[in-house]
Amino acid sequence: MMEKLLCPSMMCADFRSLEREMSELNASDIDIYHIDIMDGRFVPNFGMGMQDFEYIRAATQKPVDVHLMIDNPAEYVELFIEKGANIVYFHPEADLHPTRTIDRIRAAGARAGIALNPGTSIEAVKPLIGIVDYIMIMTVNPGFAGQKYLDFVNEKIEELAKLRENKGYAFEMMVDGAISPEKIQLLGALGVKGFVLGTSSLFGKGESYRDIAQRLKAL
Repeated sequence: MMEKLLCPSMMCADFRSLEREMSELNASDIDIYHIDIMDGRFVPNFGMGMQDFEYIRAATQKPVDVHLMIDNPAEYVELFIEKGANIVYFHPEADLHPTRTIDRIRAAGARAGIALNPGTSIEAVKPLIGIVDYIMIMTVNPGFAGQKYLDFVNEKIEELAKLRENKGYAFEMMVDGAISPEKIQLLGALGVKGFVLGTSSLFGKGESYRDIAQRLKAL
C-alpha cells in the first residue's frame, strides 16, 4: 500500500477556534497543512491571508504548503518561502515564465509544484512536468469549497500516471477538491499520493481528527 499524504485544507477549518483546531490536527496523523491564497482575479474569491499563514506556520512543526491561485505568482514565491512555506504550488497559465518560477522556488529552498485546473490539459504543461516535485490536479474549479467532484478529471490523473511511469518522472501526484474517503481509495489506486482534505472527509464530521486520519490512512 502506497503511503498517503493527508493535507488539511485550512480554509475549511473553524477559525473561531483555530488554536484548538491546530492542536488537534497536530496530534493527528496529518502530513502537510494546505493554505489557499487567492487574489479575487485569477479565481473569483479571496482566500487566506499572510497573517493566517504565519499563525499556522508558527503553530506546527509539520510541513506547510501554499497554493497560489493568483496572477503573477512569481512576485510572491520568495515571500512565502521566507515565511516558512515548504512547498509552493502555482498555476502555469497565471505565469509568463513558469520554468523560471520553478527555479526561483527551488533556489529559495522549497519544493515546487504546479496546479492544474480541470480545464488545463496535460499537453499545455508537458514541458514542466519533468522538472517539478508535485503536480496538484484540481478536481473542482478552484476558488470555493463545497463543490461537486468532476469525474472527467480521472482521465487526466490516469494519463499523468502513465507519463510518469513511461518517462521515469519523479513528481508526486496530489488532488484537491471534494476528496471523500471513496475518492481517496479510488485515486490512491491510480497512483495519487497526496489528498487535500476539506469538508468531504475531514472538517465538520463531529469526531476527532486523529480517528479520521487513521481511518483515511488505512484505505
